[in-house]
Formats: sequence, C-alpha cells, structure tokens
Amino acid sequence: MTSSKTVTQNTLPSLDKLLNLPDCEALIDVYGRLPVRDGLREVLDELRAELYGPKGSPDISVTPTQIFNRLSELLTATHRSTLRRVFNLTGTVLHTNLGRALLPEEAVEAMIDVATGASNLEYEIDSGQRGDRDSHLEEWLCRLTGAEAATAVNNNAAAVLLVLNTFADGKEVPVSRGELIEIGGSFRVPDIMRRAGCQLVEVGTTNRTHAKDFREAISPDTGMIMKVHTSNYVVEGFTKEVAEKELAEICREAGVPFCIDLGSGTLVDFKKFGLPHEPTPAEAIAHGAELVTFSGDKLLGGPQAGLIVGKADLIRQVKKNPMKRAMRLDKVTIAALEAVLRLYADPDRLVQRLPTLRLLTRSLEEIEIVADRVRPVLEKALGSLCRIEKLPCNSQIGSGSLPVERLPSIALHIRPKKEIVGKKSGGVLDDIAEAFRNLKIPVIGRIHQGAFVLDFRCLEDDTAFVSQLDQLNLNAGS
Repeated sequence: MTSSKTVTQNTLPSLDKLLNLPDCEALIDVYGRLPVRDGLREVLDELRAELYGPKGSPDISVTPTQIFNRLSELLTATHRSTLRRVFNLTGTVLHTNLGRALLPEEAVEAMIDVATGASNLEYEIDSGQRGDRDSHLEEWLCRLTGAEAATAVNNNAAAVLLVLNTFADGKEVPVSRGELIEIGGSFRVPDIMRRAGCQLVEVGTTNRTHAKDFREAISPDTGMIMKVHTSNYVVEGFTKEVAEKELAEICREAGVPFCIDLGSGTLVDFKKFGLPHEPTPAEAIAHGAELVTFSGDKLLGGPQAGLIVGKADLIRQVKKNPMKRAMRLDKVTIAALEAVLRLYADPDRLVQRLPTLRLLTRSLEEIEIVADRVRPVLEKALGSLCRIEKLPCNSQIGSGSLPVERLPSIALHIRPKKEIVGKKSGGVLDDIAEAFRNLKIPVIGRIHQGAFVLDFRCLEDDTAFVSQLDQLNLNAGS
C-alpha cells in the first residue's frame, strides 16, 4: 500500500512515480493504463491549481492516498454508463423517458443468444441460401393479426413515414382534421407526411368528419387514405368520425390503399384482463384496412419497433422502398421481438410472463403490500426531516395509450417538516427528488401538490429498492 506521508510543494509526486505505485497498479487492472494515466494527469493538474495557483493554499497537506482516492472517484464517474437502470415510481407504466416497456426474461435470453454469437439473421438454414430478416417475425405477426404479410422497422413513426412514402410520394393523402395529432417529442403527423413527400388534404372538421367529406376529397392525385387512431387524446361531445369499414369501402371504390395507424397497438383484447378496450391490428384488418402500423414497445410489451401488417402485394411494395433498409431492425431487436410475439400464443399465461401486462393488471392489494414494506425503511432513512403519508392515487398507462383511463394505485407522499425547512418548500422538494435520483439505482418519482410522490405500481424488486435507502443523502433545511 502507498505511504500516507504528507506531500509538500517540493515532493509532489511525478506522474511516472505515481504510475508505479501499488494503488495505481490496482486501478490499472480495472480501467487500463491509458485511462489511469490521463486521469492522474488531470488530478495532478487540479492539485497544482489548488495548491499553487493564484488562489491556492500551498500549506494544505496532500498524501498519495488522497491523490488515488480522487483518481478513483474520477475514473468511477467517467466510466459509468450513461444509460442506466432506474426505479420508475412516477405512476406512468409506459414512461417514454424511462424506456417504455420492460422486456420479459424470454426476450432478454433471446437477445443474449444472438448477440454473443453468429446467427441466421439473413440466412436460410434449410436451403443454405440468403434469407430475409423479416422472416423471423412475419409468420407470428400474420398469425396474431390475420394479415397476409408483415414487415418491421425501427419505430412506428418510421413505419408511417415508410408507408406514406411508398404509396403517396408526390401525391395527396386525405386525413380527418381530428386525427392530425402530435406525438411525443413534438413530432406531428403533418410534419411526417411532408417528409414522406405527401400533400396533406385535411378532411372534415376537428370534431366531425363524414363519409362524404372523404369522397369529395378523393381525386386522381390521391395516393392513399390514412386513418390515425387518436391514442393520446380524446374528443368528447358533439363528434362524428367515419367508421373503418365505411372508409375501407370508400378506398376500394377509389382504388387507393387504406392504412390505419394505431400508434400504440396491442395484440389482445384488453377487456379480457379488466382493462379498457384498445383497438387491435386484428380488428383493423377485419374492418378492411389494407395496411396497419403500430408500435412494438408500448402496449405490445416488446422492444422499440414499428410494425406494418396488411395485404401481401402492398407489403412487398413497402419492402422494395430503398428507405426500408435505413429503417430496418437489428438482430438483437428482432430476437427480442420474436420472443415477445411467441408469448402471445399462450394467452392464459400472458399476464404472468409479459411485464407490461403484469404491471397494468397489478392488484391494489399487492401494490399496498409493497408500499407497507417500504414505508418503515424509508422513514428510518429520512429520519426527522420528512413525514410520510400513504395515500391512494391513480397511475396512468402512458406513451399515448388510453390517455383518459386511470389505474387505482398506492403512493407514499413525502413532505418536508415545516419546522426544519430553511428555504421555500418547492426548493426542499427539489432537494428530495435529487437525493433519490442520486442513489446507485436512481429513483424517479414526481412532485405533486407539495409532496414528493412515489407510486408503487411499477416497483416489483422492493428488496433492491430498500437496500440502498441507507445511502440517501438528504440535507433539506440545511
């Protein structure tokens, strides 16, 4: 081990000398010689500035051990992955900012299997010929939706863009005004249509659109008609929309493709699980849609993907579009998605095996049991700084899915005690939220009505959660 002898201005170790000390060799074993050398240089530069700079204090004692402690902290920070696991206690199950759907074990195992070795991504084992990467997904997608053919790209916005560009580049696309939605990240359907080379033809009004509006909008320049499921908002009151079956008939009469964008599509009837109904691709196909687009990482519960199902001749045209190659899925995503699709073949065990559905259907009793287990540990960790109150709350599905539906849940509300607050309440709540985010596995909650709220619907590994609470560093009111 290194000496604890005090370093003075005349004996500040050189870089080469430090590199040969045992403590440094231990760090090299972990991080490598080049990162350690560069890190040491940075630490020594900082120390020289602190000791001998214009505002320095050359009489401050510095030991080699202190140098290596600082170096270790620097290396730990710089080598920590920026993409990390977090605990989602926001109350939003499919949280876009927190990664949306959790993958089932079967998907993770499939990803590891193909990621750690060669695979038949585009190779037909039976014939020994080159294959199509869509073949790993197409059969399952057709079986689960009733479509003739299917393909997949990297997200649903890409799926919509690809379909529009394939059938309506330089042409018109009538869409109801009430369906010109904005999705996450300020991406808007009209913007996607422009990028696809289409000319948007707005049909009807915001709240009411009739079949005659579509018939009047169709012209020789019409490339296709698209219906967009308004999954992230609801218009109520004096409303009217054209039924899918009627719109399909209008498209058949005009000889143009009919596409339905479901956005957050699910492959099962949610009513079977006590959840509100959400349109499925199978229903859209049955209603006459020739193309249907939907997401893989929302209600479906898989990895990020955009799925396109429909008529075989139309899917072939989509796959021939040069843009398809720029949007295609990688082998790891395909492996995960195929594994998730296979789970749908056994609907009786889907709730137990698919995390998204398991979290959405979690009972209030189970959530409360978890909250009760966590509460005393949390009270001990926070000490006298805060008071904790268990209250009923409502979770939401998230990612634009069933926006007005709420799921009964249980939350712990953490409020600073007024007698120890040394600054405005809002500032203290920000400190509390930051302290939870600074844990080894960051905890993400929400600030609501004067409290830091932790909704326990999505917390399944409460053992790992409570094991780190003793590291909670909260200095509220200081």
